[in-house]
Amino acid sequence: MNEKYEEAKKIAEKYNQEHLLNCYEKLDEENKEKLLDQILNINFEQISELYEKTKKTSNVIPGEGEVKAISYIDKDKISEDKLNEYRKKGKNVIKEGHYAVVTMAGGQGTRLGFNGPKGTYNLGDGIKKTLFEIISDTIKTAKVENEAITIPWYVMTSRENNADTVKFFKENNYFGLPESDVDFFIQGELPMVGKNGKILIDETGIVKEAADGHGGVFSAMYKDGIVEDMQKRGIEWVFIAGVDNILAKIVDPIATGIAIDKKVLATGKSVVKANAKEKVGVFCKKNNKPYVIEYSEITDEMAEMINGDGELIYGESHILCNLFNIKAIESMCKSTLPYHSAFKKAKYINEYGELVVPTEPNAFKFESFMFDAFERLDDMAILRVKREEEFAPIKNAEGVDSPETARRLYLDFMGKDYIGK
Repeated sequence: MNEKYEEAKKIAEKYNQEHLLNCYEKLDEENKEKLLDQILNINFEQISELYEKTKKTSNVIPGEGEVKAISYIDKDKISEDKLNEYRKKGKNVIKEGHYAVVTMAGGQGTRLGFNGPKGTYNLGDGIKKTLFEIISDTIKTAKVENEAITIPWYVMTSRENNADTVKFFKENNYFGLPESDVDFFIQGELPMVGKNGKILIDETGIVKEAADGHGGVFSAMYKDGIVEDMQKRGIEWVFIAGVDNILAKIVDPIATGIAIDKKVLATGKSVVKANAKEKVGVFCKKNNKPYVIEYSEITDEMAEMINGDGELIYGESHILCNLFNIKAIESMCKSTLPYHSAFKKAKYINEYGELVVPTEPNAFKFESFMFDAFERLDDMAILRVKREEEFAPIKNAEGVDSPETARRLYLDFMGKDYIGK
């Protein structure tokens, strides 16, 4: 055996993960090399700590400190004069080429019954465009409206879908955008761990890894040179959103103008919770810093609290549409966000080389959340927008947040004369 193998074996044994090399001899040369590289690059101390945390019951709201409501600006109630003031400030930024868009598109369309990168999913029925094409249309329209020469677009992919995503863009001539204005970077991953603390092996014989959550966008941008590219381009403001919200206003002069006017380094968009029990994270203040309470963390009492106007005190839903100043991104790249665990169903190869297909959750995946970075900010502006104008996510094949509901919202917003042109 070569030195690399011996080193990987020594590390695996040290952390009681010797099983990782059980299928080594059965692998082809490419996967042998890949497996050894994985083992040599895994932070086993970190994975061990994350696994131990899964055994502990988390507090309702992690950490110590006072939690209170956060102030927000209701876009619908801003005067026309103030809107124009915000719009002018933001438009100047966009026009001068200091604005960029980041789309988080590391997922596959599995939940939609679609085989391929989620961004390549075609909405059909009246729209007949893929998610990527819809986003490109938004950017092209914004360039015209804001008289911008360029609005760089950075797409975060995953190890699993990067090649297919890049190929799709090339085959579609970057949807009419300059190739030099479109760049790709790959989301980080962490090993999945079984209930016994053992790292799982996937069907191909290498370590089974899962994306490290949307909070990983910052470290991925830094690692792949995206932040450096933004700095060279003179980018000052960056809008980050997921690929699956087809109404996301990703080039937003008003949100930008508000951040500039309020002298803050971020603007987060919110929509009012549909009801107290809706399973969404909500904006708040914790220790006088911006924070998001996940629906699994908030108490029923807090969720149902109302103010004098009869509105939910904790009712500003975080919709993963956030604008950051480049200074905030630079700062977030330098610090590590906490990881949360999720208990999922995961196929794996057991110690006997047999494929196990579970019928119920059997493994932990670890991911960081973008909103955990908000605490690093002194403050941020919250802009309340209307669901029907800016929030049409596609998460499920049917029912709530499905292609059908998103299509209806999109077509209603675009107007009755829209026929997928």
